[in-house]
Amino acid sequence: MYTRKKLKPIFILLLILVSLIYFLPEKNSDSLQNDIKSRVYVSKVHDGDTVSVLIEGRKVKVRLIGIDAPEIGQKPWGGRSKKYLENLINTSGRKVTLEFDVEKKDKYNRLLAYLWAGEGVMINFEMLRKGYAMIFTVPPNVKYVGYFRAAQKEAREKKIGIWSKKGLKEKPADYRKENPRQ
Repeated sequence: MYTRKKLKPIFILLLILVSLIYFLPEKNSDSLQNDIKSRVYVSKVHDGDTVSVLIEGRKVKVRLIGIDAPEIGQKPWGGRSKKYLENLINTSGRKVTLEFDVEKKDKYNRLLAYLWAGEGVMINFEMLRKGYAMIFTVPPNVKYVGYFRAAQKEAREKKIGIWSKKGLKEKPADYRKENPRQ
């Protein structure tokens, strides 16, 4: 007959096993895409709307959903946009949370995500609000489009960043058409 003393170690062992199974990360790096949110380390900022993050020891490119920042060749705004994104990321110790929408990857196989730094600071939104990017909506990833419109409107009305008197002369999409990657 089983007594409480005999069952207690078995119960504790089962509890530990169930906890390990539940909390251990999956080995498949694509498992990240199934999560709504995942905390990662930013290893590199490529420009104002693309970063690389480390996922299970692998470097993965991430494109920020909903924004289009000036290209590096669009001087001086490409460099300014990249620098502002670096500053936002550095304030969080280079650790950010990725939040996904409906589509997880773009045609270039980059992850598509909203980046969150610290407590409640969405980097995509801040890039728009401070005038370092413009809205770039690609359905079905439209979860925050209303907020993004308000942020861009605020920057335009204040005439800051790319919306200033000496702001961006050409949309990033138009610049890419005229200056395709080699």
